This record gives sequence, structure tokens and C-alpha cells, in this order.
Amino acid sequence: MECKQCKKILVATDGSDNFGQAMSFALGLAKSSGAMVYTVYVVSNVSMYAGTRDVSWAESMNEHFFREGETANNVVIEEGKAHGVEVKAEILEGNPGEEILDFAEANDIDMIAMGTKGGSGVNRFLLGSVAEKVVRHSKVPVLVVPNDAACIVP
Repeated sequence: MECKQCKKILVATDGSDNFGQAMSFALGLAKSSGAMVYTVYVVSNVSMYAGTRDVSWAESMNEHFFREGETANNVVIEEGKAHGVEVKAEILEGNPGEEILDFAEANDIDMIAMGTKGGSGVNRFLLGSVAEKVVRHSKVPVLVVPNDAACIVP
């Protein structure tokens, strides 16, 4: 597995198990090409608590999502260290698809890697709204990896 043109790879994480294989593929590519990996977690601003009068609850939820983002990014950082790949982490806030695309463009990312649910039947053909948006609008290649894909990082 090699990507000579890839000097900067973005791993978009949501902290779920569905991104683990995408991370493995991205780290494998980064190791073989000497690329830098950026890991991004986006705290969605789709406010499920809009209009609530309990501001402390909204703030508590926001803090929870930022902690979740730190944890998710740390998984990529630690895996990167274990495989000799430098990883820089960012937590962004906004619409996940848009933030991933904007980050990729602003940082001259060469490839985006993200996970999606594997499935069967009709679900097999559905990427998920964030992955689909990124695939449709990205100016760089997007590697979408189902969770059940096999990958061993060299």
C-alpha cells in the first residue's frame, strides 16, 4: 500500500468503531509514504438543544462532546506513535461535512480517510450523510472504509 502523492492525510473521526479501519488504512499509507496525518473530530453545531432554557445543560453537553473529541483524536495519536507516524489533532465545531472539507482545503490535504458502516442489502450502498457529503464535494481523493474491511498496518 503506497501513496507517493500523499504528504498530508486527513483522518476524520467520530469516535465510533466505524472509523477504526479507516484510521488503520490511513496510518499504513502515511507510514509507507512518509505523510503527515491530521486527525479531526467535529463537534456538530446542529443544536439538538436549541431553544432550551437550561443553558447549563447545553454547556455540559458541549463539554462532553469536546472531551469525546479529545479521546477520539488521542486514539489516532497513540496509534500513529506506535507505527512511527506523526499525527496532529484538531477539534472543530460546526457542520461535520463542511468542516472536514474546509479543513482539507485550508491545510492542503492530499487525501481524506473516513469510516462508514459496513452493511448488507440497501444499507450496503449508503455511506452516511457526512461521508456522502465529503465524497461528493471533496477536491481530493476520499478513502471511505467500512468497519469490516481487513487492514493490517505494516
